[in-house]
Amino acid sequence: MSEHQDLHSNPPLRAGSSGCGCSSACQPGLASDTRDDLQTQQPPGEVLRLHLPAMDCPTEEGQIRRALERFTRIRRLSFDLPARSLSIEAPVECWDDIEAAIGTAGFKAERLVTEVQVDKAALARAQFLRPVAALAVAMMAEAIAYISPEALLWKLVGMAVAGIAIALSGLSVFRKGVAALARGQLNINALMSVAVAGAFVIGQWPEAAMVMALYAIAELIEARAVERARDAIKSLLDLSPQEAEVLQDDGEWRVMLAKEVAVGTVVRVRPGERLALDGMVRNGRSAVDQSPVTGESMPVEKGPGDEVFAGTINQDAALEFEVTAPATDTVLARIIHTVEAAEGSRAPTQRFVDRFAAIYTPAVFVLALGLALAGPLLFGWAWLSSVYKALVILVIACPCALVISTPVTVVSGLAAATRRGILIKGGVYLEEARKLRAVALDKTGTVTEGRPRLVATVMLGDMPDEAATRRIAAALASRSDHPVSRAIASGLAVQGVPDVTDFGAEAGRGVFGQVDGHDYVLGNHRWIHERNQCSATLESLMSSHERQGRTITVLADAGKPLALFAVADTVKASSREAIAELAVLGVRPVMLTGDNPATASSIAAEVGIDDVRANLLPQEKLDAIRRLADSGTTVAMVGDGINDAPALATASIGFAMGGMGTHTAMEAADIVIMNDDLRRVPETIRLSQRTHAILWQNITLALGIKLVFLFLAIFDSATMWMAVFADMGASLLVVGNGLRLLRGSKTGGRLPHF
Repeated sequence: MSEHQDLHSNPPLRAGSSGCGCSSACQPGLASDTRDDLQTQQPPGEVLRLHLPAMDCPTEEGQIRRALERFTRIRRLSFDLPARSLSIEAPVECWDDIEAAIGTAGFKAERLVTEVQVDKAALARAQFLRPVAALAVAMMAEAIAYISPEALLWKLVGMAVAGIAIALSGLSVFRKGVAALARGQLNINALMSVAVAGAFVIGQWPEAAMVMALYAIAELIEARAVERARDAIKSLLDLSPQEAEVLQDDGEWRVMLAKEVAVGTVVRVRPGERLALDGMVRNGRSAVDQSPVTGESMPVEKGPGDEVFAGTINQDAALEFEVTAPATDTVLARIIHTVEAAEGSRAPTQRFVDRFAAIYTPAVFVLALGLALAGPLLFGWAWLSSVYKALVILVIACPCALVISTPVTVVSGLAAATRRGILIKGGVYLEEARKLRAVALDKTGTVTEGRPRLVATVMLGDMPDEAATRRIAAALASRSDHPVSRAIASGLAVQGVPDVTDFGAEAGRGVFGQVDGHDYVLGNHRWIHERNQCSATLESLMSSHERQGRTITVLADAGKPLALFAVADTVKASSREAIAELAVLGVRPVMLTGDNPATASSIAAEVGIDDVRANLLPQEKLDAIRRLADSGTTVAMVGDGINDAPALATASIGFAMGGMGTHTAMEAADIVIMNDDLRRVPETIRLSQRTHAILWQNITLALGIKLVFLFLAIFDSATMWMAVFADMGASLLVVGNGLRLLRGSKTGGRLPHF
């Protein structure tokens, strides 16, 4: 089955939850931290659009995601931080409960009837100018305090100027901070609200203004960073043209909007143009660059009956294709939706950071309070000095850099994988792939092409007429639908085959018929043996081919065999390299196949696999995965068929081949390889290693910088504005480090080693 069929059969998996989620039909369930994906079945199109005035940073996005984790019938969340909006695909009966959950989390939600078209550039300028203006006003307050520190009038003026700066940059922070404190929560907004208000009260109003302005700028930068990582995914959707050239009922071609083109319509794409929709080629032959969808570096030849995808580029000649999916449901759109859903699943490190921050923030608040109260009593500090140090610690304690470090890195990793044709259904699989120590591989369609081909033709007997013999074999083979017969007919590529009369088939043996008045059979080893036409020489020849994993078919007339044809499923060009790369990574490959031992061993030896398990039924493949897992090995399964689905679902990580794979296999898998290139498996492991390393680098950076400034604050070497600069600097460092995953992930290039 093709990519198109598989990705359109069902909605993408939603990560991060289990249970139900709507009070009208079912009660909310508990979020799952283990297998973070759940298949949902509601139809697309039910979109709740909300405006959230208080949502303006990635931390608050994370709070909303966590508040909605229990709603498993949510199909997709689409956040737009600059526009402060959220689109939720979910059944209408869940909408009230969803809004109530968002309200409980402290965010007022305003329902939008239609999607609001926002001028993103103008909005970005407006959101940027406000904190910049606040920073300028805060600098004026600092200047006033420096010029006239003792004059009461100037103090009042300075306090008023500082108040303006705080109002420009921090009113939303105060609103959210007060709401959090009222709910008994100590989050980032609560810390900043207490710190700024405390500084203002003890007379450090210039610093209070500067801290709030710098904090607002830091929040803006963080939001832009997350949008940049997310745009690396969304930019794929922009590859699809907005218009298409459509065949009309009167035979004329007319340009229409792609979103208005119905399924079944015929569309034409000229050389050099991008395809606007998915479809099946009806007329024409051309090479198509599929790299935006599958990550393939080389163009693919397309002709009548072949599938084409939106966003790909036609190269050589005009193609006419029948549209198979609406513009909102193309393979490319499905990829975007699936990765957006994957953003909602939290990788193990991200869950650790969330749990750590939930303890860290209140602990630092208690520490600061204790320092403010105990400092004068234990260390003889002045009360104002002690309170000031406590407020500096609150600013330093803001876990912005820590909290932002994980989502930016995970989204960047998902985007890097998507650009390479690797569709990962959740951040948990992105990070956990580095732990793999064994990869179980199906043979047919995974290690091999999955399509039998004619690999050898041997003429038998004394001086046969080779051209005539090939024509007779092609005539018989072309009348059969059996895969082996089709491979022979395709491999012989004879033009103008003769007519066949009295054609018939013997089940499990072959076909027969008359050509030019003579009887012929095209049969397998068993039938030729039953016809007593199998000499010792022919028997030896057939056995030699069969030991190489080939299927033998012999053309014979009434008296003797005329030709032998060997058909085999050939190894993919990428399989040998993929197995070698797995070995370098310390991952053991294991072949699990339902094929016979001779064929399996031959293919395994060709690609370098030592552990071969053949003649396996689906349950036996599942048992093999369990035995590997029971031995303490973290194991992946790579397959493409229905018989692989149980093993794919049971393995620690399931990889499905997206080109050849069946719908069932792709639904059961955690990662889909869109171009069937086995090298994407070790590439995923390398990406996982880099992602995990960068996550922990970011955590170390964020905590290390805070620890240094914590000591500086205690020993009177840090001020509040220095603390917020440190927090902002740490945020920029971790964001930039996370975005490094996007480097080298352009289509056609190999992801760099870390």
